[in-house]
Amino acid sequence: MSSSSYKPEIPPPPSDPAVLLSYPAPFVLLVTINRPRQMNSIPFAVHWHLHRVFEWFDQEPTLRVAVLTGAGPKAFCAGQDLIELGKRDVKALEEKPYLGHHPPSGFGGISRRVGKKPVIAAVNGFALGGGFEIVLNCDMVVASPTATFGLPETLRGIYAGAGGLPRLVRNVGLPLASEISMSGRTLSAAEALQFHLINRVSSSSAPDACVVDAVNLARKVADISPDAIIVTRAALRETWETASVERAYQLVEDRYKKPLMDGENSREGLAAFAEKRKPVWKPSKL
Repeated sequence: MSSSSYKPEIPPPPSDPAVLLSYPAPFVLLVTINRPRQMNSIPFAVHWHLHRVFEWFDQEPTLRVAVLTGAGPKAFCAGQDLIELGKRDVKALEEKPYLGHHPPSGFGGISRRVGKKPVIAAVNGFALGGGFEIVLNCDMVVASPTATFGLPETLRGIYAGAGGLPRLVRNVGLPLASEISMSGRTLSAAEALQFHLINRVSSSSAPDACVVDAVNLARKVADISPDAIIVTRAALRETWETASVERAYQLVEDRYKKPLMDGENSREGLAAFAEKRKPVWKPSKL
């Protein structure tokens, strides 16, 4: 599969120059925020476009995992487009009120996304404000050694309102989350790894190194049964999102166990194990 040869079964949303889609490996979607001159900050219309992109990704049967990154060497995403925010036109918002707030899936279509399939962040520079909130809700994160993470909203008289604050508390605890969000402290890639906010730091600071590493991680995920990935992800996220570990188990058990075990991919996986061969997975029907 390559960008030049791959054609999805379901057409993607109409293109937007601020978001580039490509297919760097079989079953893998690469989404690139393409506003490098604006540090890949995101205006409201692009939030909604990304929301549609990830809805399409969940529905497209030939895609199993997505990688999200930013164009250029400086920024993954520096947050909301504050220039646009400061120039909001009341009359324009009356005509298109959705352009005054984020979609249900949150900042960049990710920060509050539930979704079905995993998304891996390839953080190639600054991940600030909403950009960090995106990272906090991705399933896995690969960062460049030069990456920087932070929530500077309070320094601008606002707050991190895209769902990142509770997720940050859940991941690192209240004291550190308070320092990051209320003092303007930023974290280096090494610190983010130390505090278990990311999976790994690329060995090279070359501009595309973390994207290459993230795509390689995505290949490993894409090589597994898409049914098993969907159910495993649901179990992990239910546990993370809910207060009760047992309740999270019950929710996933009730919703997914029977269709998973009755599906083609579970039978194929068990047969391949018994026959000592590599399984051939079918598109997920979950």
